[in-house]
Amino acid sequence: MGEQATYDHHAIEQHWQREWDDADVFRVPDDADDPEYVLAMFPYTSGQLHMGHVRNYAITDAFARYRRMDGEDVLHPMGWDSFGLPAENAANERDTNPREWTERCIDQMRDQFEALGFGYDWEREITTCDPDYYKWNQWLFTEFRDAGLVDRRAATVNWCPSCETVLADEQVEGDDELCWRCDTPVTERDLDQWFFETTAYADELLDGLDELDGWPSNVRDMQRNWVGRTDGVEVPFTVHTPDGDEDVVAFTTRVDTIHGATYFALAPDHPLAEAAADRDDDVAHFVEEVADPDGDEPQGVETQFTATNPATGAEIPVVVADFVLSDVGTGALMAVPAHDDRDHEFAQAHDLPVRQVVAPAGDEDADVEAAAYTADGVLVNAGDYTGLDSETAREELTADIDGAASAVQYQLRDWGVSRQRYWGTPIPIVHCESCGPVSVPDDDLPVELPEFVHTTGNPLDAAEDWKQTTCPDCGAPAVRETDTMDTFLDSSWYFLRFASPAFDDAPFDTQRANDWLPVDEYVGGDEHAVMHLLYSRFVTKAFADLDMLEHREPFAGLTTQGMVLGEDGTKMSKSKDNGVAPERIVDEYGADTARLFTLRAARPSKDFPWSEEGVRSSHTFLERLLSIARAVDADATADGDLDPAAEYVARETAATVQAATTHFDDMEFNRAVQAVDELVSLLVRYRDRDDAAPAVVARGVTAAVKLLAPIAPHVAEECWTALGGDGFVAEAAWPTPDRDVSDHDRATSLIEQTREDVRDIVDTAGIENPTGVDVVTAPEWMYDVLARAKAADGNVVGSVMSDQSLQQHGEDAADYAKDLAAQAPAFPDVLGPDGERDALGRAVWLLEAEFDAPVRVLAAEDAADSVANKAEPGRPAIHVDEADD
Repeated sequence: MGEQATYDHHAIEQHWQREWDDADVFRVPDDADDPEYVLAMFPYTSGQLHMGHVRNYAITDAFARYRRMDGEDVLHPMGWDSFGLPAENAANERDTNPREWTERCIDQMRDQFEALGFGYDWEREITTCDPDYYKWNQWLFTEFRDAGLVDRRAATVNWCPSCETVLADEQVEGDDELCWRCDTPVTERDLDQWFFETTAYADELLDGLDELDGWPSNVRDMQRNWVGRTDGVEVPFTVHTPDGDEDVVAFTTRVDTIHGATYFALAPDHPLAEAAADRDDDVAHFVEEVADPDGDEPQGVETQFTATNPATGAEIPVVVADFVLSDVGTGALMAVPAHDDRDHEFAQAHDLPVRQVVAPAGDEDADVEAAAYTADGVLVNAGDYTGLDSETAREELTADIDGAASAVQYQLRDWGVSRQRYWGTPIPIVHCESCGPVSVPDDDLPVELPEFVHTTGNPLDAAEDWKQTTCPDCGAPAVRETDTMDTFLDSSWYFLRFASPAFDDAPFDTQRANDWLPVDEYVGGDEHAVMHLLYSRFVTKAFADLDMLEHREPFAGLTTQGMVLGEDGTKMSKSKDNGVAPERIVDEYGADTARLFTLRAARPSKDFPWSEEGVRSSHTFLERLLSIARAVDADATADGDLDPAAEYVARETAATVQAATTHFDDMEFNRAVQAVDELVSLLVRYRDRDDAAPAVVARGVTAAVKLLAPIAPHVAEECWTALGGDGFVAEAAWPTPDRDVSDHDRATSLIEQTREDVRDIVDTAGIENPTGVDVVTAPEWMYDVLARAKAADGNVVGSVMSDQSLQQHGEDAADYAKDLAAQAPAFPDVLGPDGERDALGRAVWLLEAEFDAPVRVLAAEDAADSVANKAEPGRPAIHVDEADD
C-alpha cells in the first residue's frame, strides 16, 4: 500500500468549516439540561492572534469536542473583551474612534478563529463594548451600590502617568511598581474614586479556596497571599503631644513581646506624623524629602512625642519611620527590637534600646543585641507574665490590657473601579448639588458613551453636552459622572451572560445560569490570578447574595496554560524577532497542523519552545493518517477468531482508546496524541503483512481517527468520510475498548523487556544472522513462590518454605524466595504463566520482524533445563540460535 500525496489543507478546512456551520454542529439549545460548560478566557480585541492564543483556544476546543463526542451537550462560546485603553490609543494614533477600530479588530479575529476551525456557538457571541452588554455593567453597579457594596471616597490611588488613569492595586506589578499595561512606574494621586467593597468578602474569598479542588494549587496560593489574612491583636497606645493625649491603635501579631516595645512608630502620612512635621523641621524634611517605603533600609526620625506602653506604663519615644505603611495594619506599630528584624535594624541605627522579653524554651541562649530572636518561646523580663509560653501569654495579655482586642487584618483592599478614560462603561451616576451622587434609574440605562473626544486627560470630562443632565431625584441641573469603569468589571461576569446572551430583563436568566453554571472547565493564564479570577469570584458571591445565583464560585475547574516560547527558548516578542505568526503556519501547513503541534508539544500548563521541525512532523503525521484511512477496506469484517498478531493489534487499539480517554479527561492532550501516534505506527507496520486482517486495520484506523478528531478536526472529518462514516466525526460516538485490557501495562512491560533482552544477547554475542529465538517462561512453581512472598507478613523465606508443595523444589525455591525478600516490598507485578505465554505469543510477529528469524514461546517444561533455569516470572529466558559459518 503506497502512501498518498499530501492533502490540500485549504480546501479541506474551508469545506468542513462550511459543513459544520450549515449543520449547527456546535450550537447548544437553550433547553439543554446542564450542558458541559467549557470556556477559554475571552480575548482582548487586539486584532491579531498570536501562538499563545492558538494554544489557549485549541485546548478548550479539543476538550469541548471530546466531551461532545462523549455524549454531552457542550456550551463552548466566544466573545470579545473589547473595552480598554489600547483601542483608545490606537484610535488617537489613527485619527479614528475606538468603536470603529474595535469592530475591525473583532472582524479580523473572528475570521482567524474560524480559519482555525474552533467550534464555537457563535449565536451566543457577546461584545463588552456593546451597549446591550455594558447596560448590565451599569445595572450591576447600581444593584451593588444599593446593597452597600459600592461607595465613593477620597483615596490615595495608583496613577499611571502614561495611561493617565487610576490603577487598582492588582494592576501594579513587581517590586518596581510598574503599570501592568505599559510598564511605566506608577505614582500616587489623591482623587475621589468609586470602590467595590471586595473586603466585605475577604474571609469567604479566602476560605472558599479550600473547596476549589479543580484549581491549580499555585493559583489558589496566589489568591491566599493576595487576600493576606493576618490574625493578631489591636492594642491602644496613648501618645502624648503638646496639643494633648491621643489614643493610637497598633496592630500586632506578637502581643507577647509588648514588654519589649522600646519605641512607637508612625507612618509618614499618619495624621500624628503630619502634626509632628508641623512642629519640627527635621520631621517635615524626613516626611517630604527622605521617606522611601520602597528602600532597602528602614529610615526614620524621632519626634517630640512620647507614648505610654500599656503593658508596662513606661514612656517610649515616638518616631516617624518609612517602614510603617498607612495601608497596612493601622499605620502605627509598637516596635520590639529584640524580637523583630526590621525593628532591630532601626534601633541599632538610631541607638534605641533592645530589651529581651522572649527566650528560647530550652537551654539555648539568644543574643538579642547581635540579632533579633523572632521565634516563639518563654517570656522573660515580663512581670507577672514571666515564665509563660508565647501562645498563653498572647491570650492573657489580650484579655488583661485595657482596650486590647483580637483583630484580623487583610492585605486585600477594596477594588477601585474609577478610570479616567473614554473607552469603558460610563459609571451610572449623576452628581447633584442638592442630592449628591444619584444613581441613574434602570429605565434610563444604558448611559451610552458620547462621540469620541480627542483630548488629553479625562475625555468624558470634555464632552460638555453629554455631561450636562438633570438630577433623577429632584430634576435640578446636574453633571454626569465622567469616570468609566475598570474593564475588569466587564470580564467579572461575562461567563454568566453566555447562558442567555439575548436576555432583556436582567444580566442573565437566573434559572438557566443556575442550571448551566458554574463553568466546568475554564482555561487561561495564571497572570489573572489576582485580578480577573479574584474579581469574578467576588462578583459571583455578590450575585448569590442578591438571590440571583445558587452557586457562589464561578469556575469549578481551572487550567492555566503555559507560554509558547520562541525557538530560542525565550518569550516571543517583536524586539527579539522570535515570534511566529499563526497565519503563516495555517497558510503553509493548515490549521490542523498548528493545533496538533501546540497540543502535542507539552501539557497545557507547561511552557514549550516553538519548533519548525515539530510543525513539519505534525503535518507528516496527519498526512500519514489520511493516507492510511483512504486505503482501508472500511467494509471488511472479521471471520472467526483472530490469529495472535491480529489479536495483538486489536488489543493495542483497545488499550489506546482506554489510555487516550483518560488523557482527554485529564486534558493531557500531548499524551493522548502520543498514544494515537504509536497506534498509527503499529497499524502501518501491521497492514503491510500478507496475513493482515483488514477488519482489524479498519477498527484501529477508525479508533485513531475518532481519538484525533478533537485535536485535528478537519483531517479527521476527511478520514471519517473515507472510512464511510455516517454524518460528522465531530458528532460520532467516542470510541470505547472492545476488549478487557486491564492487564495491558503488565503485558506491554513483559514484551518490551523481552525484546530488549533479545537485542542485548544479539549485540553482546555479536550474532549477525540469528536463525531462531526461543522465549521460555518460568516454571509454574516460581509464580507460586512469588504469590506466597506477596502474601507473607515480613518473613518471606519462612512463608515460602512452609508450603509443602514448594519444599520439593528445595534450594531453588529457597534461593528465589531470598531474592524476593531482598526486593520486598517492591515485588514484581507480573502476569501468570499462561498470561505471559499468551502475551508473548501475540507479540511473536514483532520479534520475528525485528530479528528476521522464527520465534517460539515455550513453557519451562518444554525447553532445555539450561535455558529454563534462567527464567523468572516477568523475565523469560532467551535462547538465540545462529547460522553456522
